[in-house]
Amino acid sequence: MTDPTILWLRRDLRLADQAALAAAANEGPVIPVYILDDETPRHRAMGGASRWWLHHSLAALDAALRAKGSRLILRRGGAEATLAALAEETGAKRVHCLRHYEPWWRNAERAVAKRLDLVCHDGNYLAPPGSITTGGGAPYKIYTPFWRALRQHMPPPAPHAAPRDIPAPARWPNSDSLEDWGLLPTRPDWAAGFAEDWMPGEENAHRRLDAFRDDVGDYAEARNLPSVEGSSRLSPHLHFGELSPAQVWHAVGDQPQVFLGEIGWRDYAQNVILQLPEYAAKNGRAAFDAMPWRAGSDARADLRAWQQGRTGYPIVDAGMRQLWTTGWMHNRVRMITASFLIKHLLIDWREGERWFWDCLVDADYGNNSVNWQWTAGSGIDSNMFPRIMAPLVQSPKFDAGAYIRLWVPELAGIADTAIHDPEASGCRPKDYPAKLIGHREARERALAAYAQTK
Repeated sequence: MTDPTILWLRRDLRLADQAALAAAANEGPVIPVYILDDETPRHRAMGGASRWWLHHSLAALDAALRAKGSRLILRRGGAEATLAALAEETGAKRVHCLRHYEPWWRNAERAVAKRLDLVCHDGNYLAPPGSITTGGGAPYKIYTPFWRALRQHMPPPAPHAAPRDIPAPARWPNSDSLEDWGLLPTRPDWAAGFAEDWMPGEENAHRRLDAFRDDVGDYAEARNLPSVEGSSRLSPHLHFGELSPAQVWHAVGDQPQVFLGEIGWRDYAQNVILQLPEYAAKNGRAAFDAMPWRAGSDARADLRAWQQGRTGYPIVDAGMRQLWTTGWMHNRVRMITASFLIKHLLIDWREGERWFWDCLVDADYGNNSVNWQWTAGSGIDSNMFPRIMAPLVQSPKFDAGAYIRLWVPELAGIADTAIHDPEASGCRPKDYPAKLIGHREARERALAAYAQTK
């Protein structure tokens, strides 16, 4: 029997349209391994909500592999040392993986390649990040021309089916127990509500994609209506690689341009972090280094109120409570809550980025950092800071009344005419907080602070 090959899995937890798995299976026996590596990312280790998803996704992947005559090996530690030890233990000479673009994974791939025969494949994006360039060969920094250029290379190649079977090694190496990793919260179980909204795993990802296909024609309008929740809700499945973007593209067709543009935004975000690896920590525009963000006890209290959904702005509070309860937040409400933290509370966008990183089941280094910098105005492609989103206008404009009643039960009995701003209507319940700051006062403070960046 030939020596086995290692399949190194990270955010690519699927069997279909998985180029690394297909290549490994063509060579002979395959040892699929997932390494819980908190050493390599260091302070960028997965947040709590992502770990909940990971637990269930790995369980589903192991079951799918066993149906193909294989299984998933679990190991914990630094990726480089763990893969080297596994190769020595099993006699494997080669490692196949899908290429990743987070700075810590790029470093890890370089380190592994120095010790083992590492073969990296593409497959997590519509086009390999870095491959879409200007006529002069430079990478794009602005989304619109990037998307226009990417469209010239679409559609992506048709996705491949999963292997019919996966050759197994003569002897399986030892594996950790998934339960022993402690990925699920217990004391307290703050993720108790996640299972009502989510079913991780490749099979469930395709079920959600099939359901969304019937609604994709309404996406352009419905994605902005929190009470409808017209988003695809595919983002965590894409983040963990339970679906490939090629599978999504070919499932929905070439016509829903607004939705496909959101898939293209994933590619754009990866191109940004490829150029600026520290984008989650450093302003894309140097002028923002002079922004006088609030600090001290008052700012910390306001940050905590924002995290808990106790700002006195119903649409903001509904979004933050949905995030805590389900690990996800509606598309438009993400923009409203982020803008509120940055511009109404004048708190550094990095505080919000870190909170979302811990609380989102779809927390993605590229998307999260690019989206926060876009909202802050500090990004290389971003909204202008003086364009301050008004939550008391956004809420009725996008008919968020039912959404507020769902997530802020203290306001369930408020009339439609008052629910967006019960304080101004004189019907704020005693158990619902007053506004942390008035909109006009917040706007004036934000613009005065912004003036110091010029």
